[in-house]
Amino acid sequence: MIGCGCAVCESSDSRDKRLRPSIVLEVKDGPTILVDTTPDLRQQALRHGLTRVDAVLFTHPHADHVLGLDELRRFNALQESAITCYADAATWAGIRRTFSYVFDDAPRLGGGIPRIDSRDVDGPFSAAGIRAVPVPLLHGRMPVLGFRFGTFAYLTDCNALPDAAWALLDGVETLVIDALRDKPHPTHFTVAQALDAVRRIGPRRTYLTHMTHDLGYEATAARLPVGVAPAYDGLVFDVTVEGA
Repeated sequence: MIGCGCAVCESSDSRDKRLRPSIVLEVKDGPTILVDTTPDLRQQALRHGLTRVDAVLFTHPHADHVLGLDELRRFNALQESAITCYADAATWAGIRRTFSYVFDDAPRLGGGIPRIDSRDVDGPFSAAGIRAVPVPLLHGRMPVLGFRFGTFAYLTDCNALPDAAWALLDGVETLVIDALRDKPHPTHFTVAQALDAVRRIGPRRTYLTHMTHDLGYEATAARLPVGVAPAYDGLVFDVTVEGA
């Protein structure tokens, strides 16, 4: 947190040094799928050696999840191709407002623009050959998307799961879910609310994400139930996905 001297912001534990939430799904001998293009995408890609992006999935159009879109230019250059990007209609509307220069077809004499192939999400789809199932979530009163890949589900930025979401999460073994802090928030789960959802979904293991500096890694991990842990930057785990 800018300008903060709290114990978490001053922590020497690398797991307390958090950039904006995003995930990369790397399929063995297959594609690399990015979920959200955060403002930290360049730093995240350099830190973790990301050299390829075959598809991008967007959860919603808030700044902390889309403002790194222009960084896709480097992957265009590396791959010599456009990148297929998926979002629902409301998210595309927000992205088009924020990045009008990408979509307005005006000549750009001063440099390139990210080359993307925009696709609408209105049900399960194939992202670079991997089956992706959109999961409806509520971020306050705003509908947003989580995504399920095989036995793995990623549910960031939410404070409620609509009735339609629960059946889509049946059989999930690994879950990443929003848990902002302990104090109630109008658009994010608290830790207690996230744990209520975890109990209902019943995954084998769960990682909490989108945490504020109110939640230090070590102290938070110590009070979570078995099978639940805080996520941290650079966390890697194996999941089973499905081909489309």
